[in-house]
Amino acid sequence: MKLSFLLPGLACLCTQLSTAQPKPQPFKSGDRVVFAGNSITEAGLYGSNIWLYYMTHFPERKIQVLNAGVGGDVAEQIYKRLDDDILAKKPTVLAVTFGMNDSKYFEYNSPNPDVNGFVKTSYDSYLKIEKKLQELKGVKKIIMASSPYDENVQLPNNNAFKGKFKTMEKIIEFQKASAFNNNWSYVDFFYPMAQINLREQKKNPVYTASGNDRIHPSSAGHLVMAYIFLKSQGLAGSCIADVSVDYAAGKVVKSVNAKSDKVLKIKDGIRFDYLANSLPFPIDTVPRVWMNPEVQSEALKIVPFNEEFNNERLVVRNLPAGRYTLRIDRDPVAEFSAHELAAGINIATLKNTPQYQQSLQVLKLSNERREIEGKFRSYFWVNYNFLADKKMLFDKSSAARDTIEKYAPSNGWLNGKKNDWEMVREENSGKMLESKMNALVDEIYRVNKPKKHTIEIVAVSFN
Repeated sequence: MKLSFLLPGLACLCTQLSTAQPKPQPFKSGDRVVFAGNSITEAGLYGSNIWLYYMTHFPERKIQVLNAGVGGDVAEQIYKRLDDDILAKKPTVLAVTFGMNDSKYFEYNSPNPDVNGFVKTSYDSYLKIEKKLQELKGVKKIIMASSPYDENVQLPNNNAFKGKFKTMEKIIEFQKASAFNNNWSYVDFFYPMAQINLREQKKNPVYTASGNDRIHPSSAGHLVMAYIFLKSQGLAGSCIADVSVDYAAGKVVKSVNAKSDKVLKIKDGIRFDYLANSLPFPIDTVPRVWMNPEVQSEALKIVPFNEEFNNERLVVRNLPAGRYTLRIDRDPVAEFSAHELAAGINIATLKNTPQYQQSLQVLKLSNERREIEGKFRSYFWVNYNFLADKKMLFDKSSAARDTIEKYAPSNGWLNGKKNDWEMVREENSGKMLESKMNALVDEIYRVNKPKKHTIEIVAVSFN
């Protein structure tokens, strides 16, 4: 790969190649998927959202999605972590992203920031990553363009670093070229999210998917990232179930990704057995990004996630005009008109169904696992962002602990992560944390199996 891709006028070549960029294939049973990146990856949210989709949509397809993000990382730091952190996780699929920190920050407050220097430094470091990945056999590679820095959102008391966006574009040029030249998969978070930002800011100037610091996406922004990734895998339109019942004929006329049978007309309605092959995707109600109150559901206003990835469609045709109660396992769920039922309803958006409650169990377990994994990410942050500079990388001695305690009061990030470092570095507690994560994964794949339900459509009133 040559640096010529960074020169003015050649960006159009990358645009022409965009339609030919290899897309990542859906993950398969047994895959160990490692996401390597900076603090956006370390947060663990877009990766866990992607895994949660697989947990619920492909309950028999057991995979592992592992976090290898470290806050503050640039390409050089990712390269230095490759052997002892990233590749040590034994990935079958490795997804790498960088660029937010490589493109710098306060340097744009100077009259002439050295943009070409920033890009060349990132590029030179990436060449070392690229060489290492070229030598890595049996592992599928995915290059991911970073989520964007948002220069346009109107935030109070937060001035943008003007020019950073264009610097990130230059880094993305060589990332994209490398993926193409090596026939590696490529996922673009940058331009789709930037387009969403601009589109929504026409309606609301303070909207951003890039977070209230212009950098770190909120919980909703991470769901947008998962949406983009899953869409790049070609999974859009893969329904939870698509079932159609004809009341007049008393039979199931369509059943996609589900088994529906034992149709019985009952007084003022119809009853049938129903077993979907997938579960609905549960929407988290807790904001998970530090100092950002936005929750996941805000993303549903921005991208058609439910329509494309969370559709459990039920159609009941030829009912007498009127209103009907949907019951699942004899419990009332919601009311609909005969017209609405004939047009089709999305059961996945109803949070009081037994299948949604089952999905919430999966979400709870997934969040528990992610929080434990976060302690390991803190451990690696302390090693690479502090101890390495003290010539104490992976030193677990009392001297390392004393050094951390000495500097923690004046280093807020270190102070916030030192307890996690202590917990992981201690052999017994570190092994206990690993065992707990493994047990949670096993439990997830035990409780995520869909169950058979009885659906009833019963008249409330006739028109």
